[in-house]
Amino acid sequence: MHRLGPTLLALLVALATASAAAAQTPPIHPLGRMAPPELAEEPASVPRGPVGDYPDDWAKCVRDQPPGPQLYPHELDVRAVDPAAPNPLVGTKWFVDRLEPAYLNWARWKRSAQNGKADTIWKLAREPRFRWFGRFTRPRMKKKVRGFLDRVQCDQPGAVPFMVVMRHIGNSCRPGYLAGGEAEDRRTMKWYDDFAEVIGDTRVVIGFEPDSLGTLDCLAPHRRDDRLQVLRHGVDVLSQLPNATIYLEAGASDWEPAERTARQLRVIGIHKVRGFMLNVTHHDWTRYNVQHGLEISRLVGGKHFIVSTSYNGRARSTTAGGSAMPGISGARSTCGVIPVCAGWARRPRPRPPTAWSTPTSTSTGRATRRAPATEGRCRPARGGPRAA
Repeated sequence: MHRLGPTLLALLVALATASAAAAQTPPIHPLGRMAPPELAEEPASVPRGPVGDYPDDWAKCVRDQPPGPQLYPHELDVRAVDPAAPNPLVGTKWFVDRLEPAYLNWARWKRSAQNGKADTIWKLAREPRFRWFGRFTRPRMKKKVRGFLDRVQCDQPGAVPFMVVMRHIGNSCRPGYLAGGEAEDRRTMKWYDDFAEVIGDTRVVIGFEPDSLGTLDCLAPHRRDDRLQVLRHGVDVLSQLPNATIYLEAGASDWEPAERTARQLRVIGIHKVRGFMLNVTHHDWTRYNVQHGLEISRLVGGKHFIVSTSYNGRARSTTAGGSAMPGISGARSTCGVIPVCAGWARRPRPRPPTAWSTPTSTSTGRATRRAPATEGRCRPARGGPRAA
């Protein structure tokens, strides 16, 4: 298992349909790449930066200049729990975080006339990304989440953010591992309640608890059902948000078997949300994740799913000596192994079923539009980041 850092993670998401495509409502913005149309071309100069530095600054900003309604198809049921519901990701103005390293690097290189570097990093800087929230969002978690939502509307009125919830504890793997015990379970459930209270009726997309199911066997046996019940509480609470599209963690194609993951998804409440997400912390090929996702989908009522393609442009080229994390049943992945020359795969689109979830500034290697023909063989990239 390779876990990406719990700071800002690049988003990038696209819907993988598990059943026949439903008729789509004409979108506000055209189908295609998820970068806002105004960012399709690199600006000739660096625009004025975002307002403020702290939650209080952004709260004042939205008080002084109230934003209009968020831009998405309001006629759609964006919760989209019914698999036959139209794609809830189309027709939406997505938030592009101008405080992320990718954008800040672009601005720095653009101002210093390092145009080659700027042109390259722009392909990443312009894309919407997930912002991660969890146990590390402290102190004053509610104020920081509220501040982020205010910053979205202050900087790009009407935009819709992507957010990841990663509150569970999974930093060890051994027979007696308790992950904080029952007291931590109560704190986690209270955290879910508080997070949902802050989100309220804001239009958001939420990725729920990466790695939480795949690492279940890292816990002491008597704690595994406790983890599922805590996650179930989180799904119960977040699924009631009226304008949230939610995808639950479902591992990756090189990790747990589809039948086991599907059984766990049913326990925690997959029927209450839009669907599930794959490959968030792994590097397996997109096509294998799509096949895996379709197998899971058939076992959970045809639910839709999204796939991260941040590191799998050269998916299985890993450092020597990798091994699966001990204690995880059915694991076929090289957990904790960093690819020798991983790269971005396909660019984010609402359709077809591919997505990015990249680091915030550069790829870990040479980028590719798709998996190379010679799977498992590549050369480390040299000379900095490259983009397709």
